Amino acid sequence: MTQAKLNLVSFDEFIAWYPENSEWHYELHKGVIVEIPKPKGQHSQIAGFLCLELGLQCKANKFSCLIPKESVVKPFREESGYEPDVIVLNRLAIPKEPRWAAESIITMGESIRVIVEVVSTNWRDDYLTKLADYEQMGIPEYWIVDYLGLGGRAFIDKPKQPTLSIYRLVDGEYEVSQFRGNSLLESPAFPELNLTAEQVFKAGV
Repeated sequence: MTQAKLNLVSFDEFIAWYPENSEWHYELHKGVIVEIPKPKGQHSQIAGFLCLELGLQCKANKFSCLIPKESVVKPFREESGYEPDVIVLNRLAIPKEPRWAAESIITMGESIRVIVEVVSTNWRDDYLTKLADYEQMGIPEYWIVDYLGLGGRAFIDKPKQPTLSIYRLVDGEYEVSQFRGNSLLESPAFPELNLTAEQVFKAGV
């Protein structure tokens, strides 16, 4: 992950600047545009696997949801914007989003059923910055898929090992449950989901 542009910019400047058909993803972190390689290999497999599995859950349970290929989440801070690996949106809330139709931008936590970040070397962003911003937005459920066990010991304990953390919003604050190996995931948003942490880490293989 590298900084693509050093001068501080606003969210609207970031969106106007964002290049189309780029080989990179970009996020805005505290006014700095950050260049992020598009997911490859296992990272990409895990994100794709979760898109499929959560999509199947939506269909089987007749949840009114959609999973866009790309979107930008704008937290309350003007100078930040994130592209999550997976996002499940509430179709009924989308019409209230002022910037969705024209720009694929999500600004309200109630528009999101689940948001997922697959951890790369920039694990601090997922466990610290994004977690705080997603909590403040009121996003009801946030998954951190740390398939290589890269996160700090304060987040995944020691010895470090692959960990899937599910944060659920309770009285405005996140509470976390963690899953490893053959432990079955417990998702309030998808109560009938029948997946283990290991199945996610191996992308269903």
